[in-house]
Amino acid sequence: MPTIVNSPLLLTPMAATLLASLAVLVLRRHPNAREGASFAGALLAFAGVILLAGAALGGEIKTFTASELLPGVKLSFCADGLSLVFALVATFLWGLATFYNIGYMRSLKEHAQTRYYFCFAVSIFGALGVAFAANIFTLYLFYEIITIFTYPLVAHHQDREGFLGGRKYLVYLMGTSKLFLLAAMIITYSICGTLDFRLGDVTRGIFPPDVAAEYPNMVRVAYFLFLAGIGKAALVPLHNWLPSAMVAPTPVSALLHAVAVVKAGVFSICRIILSGFGVETMQSLGLSLPTSCVAGATILIGSLIALTKDDIKARLAYSTISQLSYVIIGVALLTPMAVQGGLMHIAHHAFSKITLFFGAGAIYVATGVKAVSAMNGLGRRMPFTFGAFALASLSMIGIPPVAGFVSKWYLGQGAVDAGFPWLMGLFLLSSALNAAYFAPIVFRAYFLKSDAGAALAGGTAVYDRATAAAVPRQEAPATMVVPLCVTGAVSVVLGILPWIFQDFILAFSGKF
Repeated sequence: MPTIVNSPLLLTPMAATLLASLAVLVLRRHPNAREGASFAGALLAFAGVILLAGAALGGEIKTFTASELLPGVKLSFCADGLSLVFALVATFLWGLATFYNIGYMRSLKEHAQTRYYFCFAVSIFGALGVAFAANIFTLYLFYEIITIFTYPLVAHHQDREGFLGGRKYLVYLMGTSKLFLLAAMIITYSICGTLDFRLGDVTRGIFPPDVAAEYPNMVRVAYFLFLAGIGKAALVPLHNWLPSAMVAPTPVSALLHAVAVVKAGVFSICRIILSGFGVETMQSLGLSLPTSCVAGATILIGSLIALTKDDIKARLAYSTISQLSYVIIGVALLTPMAVQGGLMHIAHHAFSKITLFFGAGAIYVATGVKAVSAMNGLGRRMPFTFGAFALASLSMIGIPPVAGFVSKWYLGQGAVDAGFPWLMGLFLLSSALNAAYFAPIVFRAYFLKSDAGAALAGGTAVYDRATAAAVPRQEAPATMVVPLCVTGAVSVVLGILPWIFQDFILAFSGKF
């Protein structure tokens, strides 16, 4: 069993993030310093998480209680292996996203950049609060902070489309959390008298076996209310907010899909299943199969809709809806291999998907192109962008040696161990669908010629294979291209060295 140590130092990454957001406001008249503050906050937050990581790998769980509202209802935090998977991803990618933001926002001369950077930083603060939440109340509080401060980012353009997308975003996420998540929290507190997660042991959760045996249907109701209330996980049919939120600037889409929002959703479900209900209660109430069926349907529906989308951000959005459910299936299966595969996919998907969104943004800044059908021949104009995009696509499909392959391998083995070999077929079908909507993008970019006489947005000359030597490269600014190349490279590193995040998962879950 891990050793639980009380330490306010675990708040260091959150404090760095909050201070960075305030510095952005103070330095609003000095763009270089403002963006420097954002990057400094990311570095300090990442350094703080690294310090916590060493303790977690050494068998320590740091905790800290800031206040207690009611007996069993506290504002409290913890740093265990599961916390650190999410926190490491969020803080590392925040630093790269800040560099990318500079190139994107300045190239397009976007308005309200101070508001943008402030809300971006506070959203990361909310994500870290979710990561370090030691109970359902704290998780709920920071979950809502993410929703509130990402709304201005979704509606950033302040046009009709932006406000409609932002309204749907708020209605879905605030509506589900108020109707379902809050109700689940009240039921849990009424039955158990506490909202504290059980730390250091995934076999037992908040609900003692005798409570689960005495009130099985009430516990089941609470469980499904949690699933419905965590709308950020984008399970069907509560998924439609995610494509609508693609009206936001592309770096915000990357934040939504890879760093904070949807990752907070699937992380919250993982925390509720493993530290809230626990393996014993999940198994005794038979909750694995229905959860896997809902997630499996989401995988297929998301992939099938992605096939129909020509807008690259819409295609990536439906891909995210599909990919998130790999995490949920893995955790719901409750076998060591499946849980490891699902939790690793939080990180593996994050690095691959942010690469894809960074790539989409770079393509738009350099060429004005958003439609997949208009990307013929862009591969040689933008070799670094499309090289990283191709690597990330391989990860989404699940081809070695990129990270997505490792996650799917573990998930497949875990499905067999759980007695659901039919899920192997689902994973294989999903990978085929992933290939069907990612491969054409790369194929068009490298192997098809642009339409004769057509021009890219901004009057740029078309790519023509016959005159390839005479066509100059047309990459986006280096502040955009370097981050997407780094995240693409990390996707390969994680495929070769999966233990980087696996060690934290084992420190959290053990072998059951």
